[in-house]
Amino acid sequence: MNMNKHYFQLRLNSTYESSNNKLQQLLVEHVVDSEWQPLVLSERSPGFLIYAYSIFTCQHLFMRNNCAERGIELESASGEMVLVADEEWKLEQMHISFDVKPSKGTASADDREYILTRMEQCPVSKNLPEIADEQTRLNFI
Repeated sequence: MNMNKHYFQLRLNSTYESSNNKLQQLLVEHVVDSEWQPLVLSERSPGFLIYAYSIFTCQHLFMRNNCAERGIELESASGEMVLVADEEWKLEQMHISFDVKPSKGTASADDREYILTRMEQCPVSKNLPEIADEQTRLNFI
C-alpha cells in the first residue's frame, strides 16, 4: 500500500498597533516545491490549504486577543505551523508555535498557560479531530 503523506508548512510574521494588538502588518507564507512563497488564497486554492490556514489564523487571533486581555501589548510575532495528513487526508501531526515580542507588559507563567488554553478554544481548533502528535508552543522573547 502506498503511504503518501500530505505536508503543509505555513509561517507568519506580523506587527501590531494599539493595546488590543490590532494587526498592523501580516505576511503569511507557505512551502511550495521546497520554497517559501506568499500565501494568496483564491477560488483555485486547494481546500486543505484553506483548512490549514484557518487553523493557523484562528490560533493567531486567539493568541493576540488573549495577550491583550492579559495586558500584554505585542510589538511583533512570528509563527510556524506544520500539518501532516495521511494518504486519506486524516491529520496525524499538528505543530504550531509562536514567538511573540511584547512592547508593553510581561507574561508570567500563568499568563502563558492561560493564553495557550484559550488558543485551544478557538472555534476551528475545538472542531479538530483528535490528532496523535499535537503541539502548541508560545514563547515570549
